[in-house]
Amino acid sequence: MTTPRTPRTPRTIALAAALTTVALAGSAATLSATAGDDAPSHDFPAQAAKLVGFQSLPALTFGEPLPSGSAVEAANGVEVPFEAQPVQGFSGNLVQPDGSYLVLSDNGYGAKDNSGDFLLAVHRLVDAGDGALELAPGGFTLSDPYHKVSWDLTREDRRLTGSDFDPESFRQAPDGTFWFGEEFGPYLLHTDAAGRLVDAPVPLPGVQSPSNPELGDGQPNLGSSKGFEGMAQSTDGRYLFPMLEGPVAGDDPQDLRVHRFDTVQNRYRGEAFTYRMESPLNAIGDLTQVDDHRFLVLERDNGQGATAVFKAVFLVDTSVTDASGHPLKTQLVNLMAVPDPDGVAGELSAASGFVTFPFTTIESVDVVDEHTIVVGNDNNFPFSAGRTEGAPDDNEFLTIEVQADLS
Repeated sequence: MTTPRTPRTPRTIALAAALTTVALAGSAATLSATAGDDAPSHDFPAQAAKLVGFQSLPALTFGEPLPSGSAVEAANGVEVPFEAQPVQGFSGNLVQPDGSYLVLSDNGYGAKDNSGDFLLAVHRLVDAGDGALELAPGGFTLSDPYHKVSWDLTREDRRLTGSDFDPESFRQAPDGTFWFGEEFGPYLLHTDAAGRLVDAPVPLPGVQSPSNPELGDGQPNLGSSKGFEGMAQSTDGRYLFPMLEGPVAGDDPQDLRVHRFDTVQNRYRGEAFTYRMESPLNAIGDLTQVDDHRFLVLERDNGQGATAVFKAVFLVDTSVTDASGHPLKTQLVNLMAVPDPDGVAGELSAASGFVTFPFTTIESVDVVDEHTIVVGNDNNFPFSAGRTEGAPDDNEFLTIEVQADLS
């Protein structure tokens, strides 16, 4: 069972002996109405934060020697197709007790029609020293050997691909099995510890996207790629809280539904709460539970590099409502200006003392201990180039001390 609050090992990051906070300054201190013409609902004050760890996995990291990328075009100087499976597109991260990461790759190349040769996978990453991460044994691919999926799959051997599902979030249950939130249905997928489906995909009642394989002549009421993006888990492991990335037809475009799913009774128990984005032009990247009423949410704009403006981690308290009646949000970290007074990120922060995280998609956040979180990007290999124009983004992870008590 994953224990997200177990402190990282010394070889992974050197945690400070005591919490040191550095206030953001100037225009970087407050996230404001910069994500479009629609003004955000809040003007958040500066929150103290400090970078205590920086790690990355090179973009050109490959795993199983099975060709992939035959239906995509070359981008950012990367030639296609690939002779092996890229280790990329991380949409979830479960920090393990030994400090390693279990990371979830999404559907591969961004669409059903170009991801049929990308195997859905969970990878294990370990510290390789000097801020580097490397692929290690302990990962697995997803499959359906027991024929739990009722429609046709891409591969005859029933290994699941990015044309079958688009997993964007995952959690490990107390019994060692895994639950995945995916976007095409949207569905919940339940697998054993080796990634084999043990139940039929669980649809969200009354909600279907255009990519839903069971849509038939029905009308979708959810945007494409707007299914389950983040998914939290209750501290006892019984409840899942899958979060839609987009509004359901008829909802306020700034409001996203967070549902409650009972894994014991295997059924939805209604809507847990509604999350209000700062702008209808924004998107969310992940949802992680802190305790019985608090959650971490990644919210972002769709810019990268010079066009990236709004990337943030919020603490959401469902026991308190704001003036609009939504759960109270507190900005923990402005990811466009993370203080790095100790130079942990080297050249990335040397000039300004701040690290930016200017990626289109930032899709994983996990709690390490009562004052520490880890945030990671989805590098959309080979397409995203937020760090260096014309070069594919690496998979980066920021370990950040925050002011809030997450115990």
